[in-house]
Amino acid sequence: MAQENVKRSPSQIKYGMIQITIRLLAILLFLGLVFLFIMMPTTTYKQKWIPKVQAKTNNSTYFGAQGLKFILYALPVFLIATLGCVYLHIAKKSYECNNIDIGNGKNSETTIWNRPILVKGPLGIVSSTEIAFLLMFIGLLVWSLATWLHNDFANITSEPPEDGQKVWQEKLESAGLRLGLVGNICLTLLFFPVTRGSSVLPLFGLTSESSIKYHIWIGHVLMTIFTSHGICYIIYWASTNQISEMLKWEKVGISNVAGEISLLAGLFLWVATIPKIRRKFFELFFYTHNLYIIFMIFFIFHVGISYAFYMLPGFYLFLVDRYLRFLQSRREVRLVSSRVLPCETVELNFAKGHGLSYNPTSVMFINVPSISKLQWHPFTITSNSKLEPEKLSVVIKSEGPWTQKLYQILSNPAPIDRLAISVEGPYGPASTNYLRHDTLVMVSGGSGITPFISIIRELIYLSTTFKCKTPNIVLICSFKSTSYLSMLDLILPITGTPSDISNLQIQIEAYITRDKEFKSDIPIHPQTLWFKTNPTDAPIHAMLGPNSWLWLGAIISSSFIIFLIIIGIITRYYIFPIDHNTNRIFAYPLRSFLNMLVICVSIAIVASVAVLLNKKQNAKEAKQIQNLEGSSPTVSPNSTIYNADRELESLPSQSLVEATNVHYGTRPDLRRLLFEIKGSSVGVLVSGPKNMRQEVAAICSSGLVENLHFESISFTW
Repeated sequence: MAQENVKRSPSQIKYGMIQITIRLLAILLFLGLVFLFIMMPTTTYKQKWIPKVQAKTNNSTYFGAQGLKFILYALPVFLIATLGCVYLHIAKKSYECNNIDIGNGKNSETTIWNRPILVKGPLGIVSSTEIAFLLMFIGLLVWSLATWLHNDFANITSEPPEDGQKVWQEKLESAGLRLGLVGNICLTLLFFPVTRGSSVLPLFGLTSESSIKYHIWIGHVLMTIFTSHGICYIIYWASTNQISEMLKWEKVGISNVAGEISLLAGLFLWVATIPKIRRKFFELFFYTHNLYIIFMIFFIFHVGISYAFYMLPGFYLFLVDRYLRFLQSRREVRLVSSRVLPCETVELNFAKGHGLSYNPTSVMFINVPSISKLQWHPFTITSNSKLEPEKLSVVIKSEGPWTQKLYQILSNPAPIDRLAISVEGPYGPASTNYLRHDTLVMVSGGSGITPFISIIRELIYLSTTFKCKTPNIVLICSFKSTSYLSMLDLILPITGTPSDISNLQIQIEAYITRDKEFKSDIPIHPQTLWFKTNPTDAPIHAMLGPNSWLWLGAIISSSFIIFLIIIGIITRYYIFPIDHNTNRIFAYPLRSFLNMLVICVSIAIVASVAVLLNKKQNAKEAKQIQNLEGSSPTVSPNSTIYNADRELESLPSQSLVEATNVHYGTRPDLRRLLFEIKGSSVGVLVSGPKNMRQEVAAICSSGLVENLHFESISFTW
């Protein structure tokens, strides 16, 4: 195996032990939270545990009834998030000290729990582990609803109906209430998967990109439950002649109007997520998704801030991440050059600070104000932060209206001097495990090759810098026409970056499906466009500097502490003299508004200070970075792939040409190709059309060949 040649240093062993300890502590806290949610519907929790805790917390003149939620539900989540920041900082330092990432120490063998068990259907490609956790989550929802209804119905049937109501009406009201409580459990988890710079997800081996599907699953379940919750109450009010209840906004207690506004915002957002609508009307999907702000604000007004603290920690962490993204997006970055490919694809090359590091398959969100000031689109980073310390590259295929406009701007015969661009990110996995395999097989379709370029460049860096053994690479790529061969040019960095691949064992099998033979009249050479330096543009930097995870942990913990201090003072000297912890006098909407305002102010103050402190350091580094543009070359760099009658520029180019086989007029026989791969451990990655991903997952999970291990990595948002 590849990783057997890499020994762990004492520092790496020490870091590994610390990481294991932190992860175990975080898992214990997580299991404690799960236990609380399991016990929440029971009479033991309601009649024995909570009264004891409330007897101590409700007497507090600083927090009142909110103190219970702080201790039980908010504090553990913030501890997990802070521990996650320390964990990721140590992981980064461990990698930097040892220079080589040999993974997390896992065995190369992929267990049955990590193999795809479903490859088709509404859930997409899911593993046994994902199915198990999904079933446990649904089990928690069913358990909670069934237990609450069982306890409620027992009281309803044992007593005569009041106010002339029928038994079924009382049961319907109870069902509506309990559906709302169950929906809140879903809302507790909804925002964790979409927190891009999350410190919680990596503790469980997840990334925000790979977790998007969990956000989708939870969102569908959430809106189904909340919609049922609303329908139950509407039917109940109509059947009991209380339809006027829909217009009530109580000063103390539940606000029906706020709940209706929240539900309507959620329904508009939900409808726009239908796959056909999302594909055909992406802008509608993009803009309606911002209704989550209305949804959350009025949900908190609906239930009150005290009850909202069940779900608020996840949303709080999302707000921290969202505000940091906002601060980063305010600055336009320096675009050095672009490579325009004949297959309507462009490579954008940005200047970056030396302190910014990221792992292969990371993504970055890009905004071009001249196309749309509001739209942000994610693209895979193809460069390597170590091989190319001063440059960051992304590849963009012209497929939708936004990308088509970008391609038209850059391919225009009249060259432009500058293109204003803002970015958010990069975001990516905390670590990679590619070295644990003997062979890496990368299967791509069309522009799906772009995530693999970053992996290949990482292996180029390791093989040239440390001369260590790296996995053999087999790249199976399928393209529509000959012009797409220019995509292979992007495997090597732009001219001027050392990229010796003589130590790399690479084999490229390129399939051209529509052209029966090579067409010499179709250009396959990329053209390079160089941009002038603009003093207002800055290199891409890590927003919080090289110790960004420690800074994030400080922001999360400090802002929460500041929130507790401010809200404690407000409660003690403003709310308590009026309400005296009765929760029956002080207006719920005002209390909710004050809490939301203090949360936003605390996050904004602490995050802004952290960014400003790191901005000074970034400004010093930006002055030291030499201009990468130089003088624009009179001749664009030649293509480095396939064109046999041209002069090869370098040994890397020649080696890459020799490693490439082009097949015309046929599609790859993936089953045959994968079964022929030799090696005790073969990691299989796939990026491309849905049918291709499903076919590869089915082959790897068939069990016909034991050495194939499907790497479940998501490359799509």
